[in-house]
Amino acid sequence: MSDDRTREELLARCSEAKVATRVLATVEREQKDAALHRIAATLRQRKAEVMQANARDVADARAADLSAAMVDRLVLDEDRIEGVARAVEEIAALPDPVGEVVGMSRRPNGLLAGQVRIPLGVIAMIYESRPNVTVDAAALGLKSGNAVLLRGGKEARHSNEALGAIVREGLRETGLPEGAVQIIPPLSREATKVLLGLSGHIDLLIPRGGEGLIRFVTEHARVPVVQHYKGVVHVYVDEGADVEMAAAIVKNAKLQRTGVCNALECLLVHEAVAETFLPHLTSLIEDDGLEVRGDEKVVAAVEGAKAATDADWGAEFLAPILAARVVPSFEDALDHIARYGSGHTEAIITEHYARSQRFLREVEASCVLVNASTRFNDGGMLGLGAEVGISTSKLHAYGPMGLTHLTTLKWVVQGQGHVR
Repeated sequence: MSDDRTREELLARCSEAKVATRVLATVEREQKDAALHRIAATLRQRKAEVMQANARDVADARAADLSAAMVDRLVLDEDRIEGVARAVEEIAALPDPVGEVVGMSRRPNGLLAGQVRIPLGVIAMIYESRPNVTVDAAALGLKSGNAVLLRGGKEARHSNEALGAIVREGLRETGLPEGAVQIIPPLSREATKVLLGLSGHIDLLIPRGGEGLIRFVTEHARVPVVQHYKGVVHVYVDEGADVEMAAAIVKNAKLQRTGVCNALECLLVHEAVAETFLPHLTSLIEDDGLEVRGDEKVVAAVEGAKAATDADWGAEFLAPILAARVVPSFEDALDHIARYGSGHTEAIITEHYARSQRFLREVEASCVLVNASTRFNDGGMLGLGAEVGISTSKLHAYGPMGLTHLTTLKWVVQGQGHVR
C-alpha cells in the first residue's frame, strides 16, 4: 500500500476518533461505567474465543522463534483474561476524572478562576506483544473521555482483533460511538512513520515495547510522545538488612515474571551482609534455574555463578538472568544506580531509616521502593486499575499512567463584566 493511501486511511480513522471525542467529553460517568462492565462481562463470556485467537498468535510466535519473554507477554490464558476483566471493573469503580475542578478561587478583582480536568483527545498507542494492553488502553481511554487508536504488533494480530471486537461491541450496546476505540492493523515501518507524522490529528502517542520500538517512535514522531524506555531495575541489599526478607524480595522481583519491565535485573549487596546473603543466590541457581552473572566476590561466594562482563551492568535481560555485584558502601550503590539505571524502578532493602529516606530522595526513577518487590511498580498494584504504560520521562507523566494521566487541565474564568 502506498504512503498516500496509508495516510488517507489513517486520517479517516483519526477523523472518526475526533468525532467520538466530542461525544465522550459530555458523556456521564454512568454510561461510561455501563460500557466498561459490559466489556468485562463479554470478555468472560467469550474467553474461549479469545484464547483460540491467542493460541494462533502463540503458535506463530514460537514458530518464528520469538524470545521466551515475548511469548510470555503474548499468552492469554484463563487467569490472565480474568485479570483483564477485573482490571476493567476496577477502572469502572474509580472516580471519573473528567470535569474535576482543581484550585478554583476568587481573585482580588472578583474574578472566579480555576482549572477543570478534560480529556487529551485522540491517543494513539503502538505496542508489541501484550494483547492485554488492547483492553487496558481502551478502558482507560473510555473512562477518561479519550478516543484511542491501537496499533499492536503483528505477533498479536489475532488476539487484538478478537479483543477489539469485544470492546467495540460493548460501546455499541451501551450507546457509545465505536469510533472511540479503533484497532489499527500491523503496519510496516514506513507506514508507521506516516502514523507518527499525523501532527494535528493525534494529541498524544504512547509507544510500549522494546527499546528499539521506543527509539524508532521517538526519532520519527511529529506528535507528542510519552517515552517508556527499558527497565534496568536494581535492588540494593543494605548493611544490616533482614537477610531472609531480602532473599524473598529478590526472588519475587526476579523470578515471579522475568519478561516484564519491572523485573529485577541487577542486584547490589553491601559487603557487610554479603557472606550471609549471597548463599541464597546459590539456591536460586540450583532450585529455580537462575543464571547469576557476578563480580569477583559474587563468583567466589555463589556456587554456579558466572563472571559478569561490562555489558551485563545496565542490561535488561527479560530472562532468568541476574547481574550481581558486592558494593563497599551505600554511596557506591547510589553511584552504580545513577550510572546504569534507566529511570524505571529501584528498590532498597534496609532497616536503616535515614538511608531509606536518602534512597527515596536521591534515586531517580519513576518508582522507588523500600523493603518491597519491584514488581509493585504497576498501575493495578498502585491503585490505578490498569495502566497504558510506565513513563520513564518526566513530561507529562512519570511512572504508571492511569486515568488522570490521560487528562489535562484547562483554565476556566467567570466574571461579571470584568475588563482589564
